[in-house]
Amino acid sequence: MPGSVTIGHTDALVMLSHDDAQRLSTMLGEMAHMLESSGASRLGDAQVDELCRGREASREASREELTGWCRNLSQFLAEHL
Repeated sequence: MPGSVTIGHTDALVMLSHDDAQRLSTMLGEMAHMLESSGASRLGDAQVDELCRGREASREASREELTGWCRNLSQFLAEHL
């Protein structure tokens, strides 16, 4: 993966290799599932707190927002591959 991502302060867009975009889409979809899950694979509150550090929202609102963000970005990437 090194070298497959291009990000710069003056770049208007970020570029990923096709394989990395597929992997990121899958990972974000799985993360959304782990945020929604009620079983053993559910991300714990402490993990959600760390992922949402600095946000001024309740724990449940943060979980919902992060779930939606992960799911939407996963779908967007999958649709544009």
